[in-house]
Amino acid sequence: MTSPTHLPERQLGAAGPTVSAIGLGCMGMSPDLYGAADRDESIATIHAALDAGITLLDTGDFYGMGHNELLIRDALRATDRSNVQISVKFGAQRDPDGGWLGYDARPQAVKTALAYTLKRLDTDYVDVYRPARLDPNVPIEETVGAIKEMIDAGHVRHIGLSEIGADTLRRAHATHPISDLQIEYSLISRGIEQEILPAARELGVGITAYGVLSRGLISGHWDKSRETSATDFRSRSPRFSRENLDQNLALADQLARVAEGHGATAAQAAIAWVLSRGEDIVPLVGARRRDRLTEALKALDLQLTHENLDAIEHAVPEDRAAGDRYDPRQMQMLDSER
Repeated sequence: MTSPTHLPERQLGAAGPTVSAIGLGCMGMSPDLYGAADRDESIATIHAALDAGITLLDTGDFYGMGHNELLIRDALRATDRSNVQISVKFGAQRDPDGGWLGYDARPQAVKTALAYTLKRLDTDYVDVYRPARLDPNVPIEETVGAIKEMIDAGHVRHIGLSEIGADTLRRAHATHPISDLQIEYSLISRGIEQEILPAARELGVGITAYGVLSRGLISGHWDKSRETSATDFRSRSPRFSRENLDQNLALADQLARVAEGHGATAAQAAIAWVLSRGEDIVPLVGARRRDRLTEALKALDLQLTHENLDAIEHAVPEDRAAGDRYDPRQMQMLDSER
């Protein structure tokens, strides 16, 4: 690893840490959600991200049932821990075959999950700790209160949330300041603009945006001939289904044509658009390879005028994507969609 470059920075809300303007989402580096993954290339990509100036790494304790956290641990062995912010999601319950069983955000589950995370990451603290979804059986105040106890004990620095609605966000923030809300936000997933984003801004809560390329769909690298494995999330995603894929790839093609006029790729234009939505938004890029990371980071160099942004939105109009962003069962688990 070389000395890190300095990237532009943004603050995760009024109460959160200052991080690089783009974060690295590490989910795809575990083999059970996006298909096969290359361990050596994944670690090399994390190193390249740190060298490029990325300071925010996002993971979940259920990515590979702990595999992702162990991978990050190994990648950070020679890194000054104080130079990296690690965001961890918890609460998703899985069986030995990788099946999804629901969510558990009871106070005792919060503390147990954190104990295992600290051990796997080989760290004394997590920078941002967040439930992956709202547990319908546990008041959000109890979950946030338990994380606050872990802040008081020195094991957590900040509290985040994921995929929750405006009302839940307000209740959580009244219990303890929330640094950021992690939620899907992209050119073809703009639902947060109606109520959730205004509420976050009212409260001083930042946004870490995942799915900025819609899991590769609008990256310019996806085509109809590409096959997905049974373990790949996209094999069950409505937007990648046979009946919806043509319409969605047409949007990606339109985006690519506009981006080409600015000497950019579709992925760079899509990331730059998310960056343009406000200084309180930090896009997470799910690069699993160094070349994809390099491509993504060049989005920071795009100088887009209001006219350029209008052209991008004209190429990919709001609500034009076909299919929901999750399958029906998972959509029912999203407090953000209620």
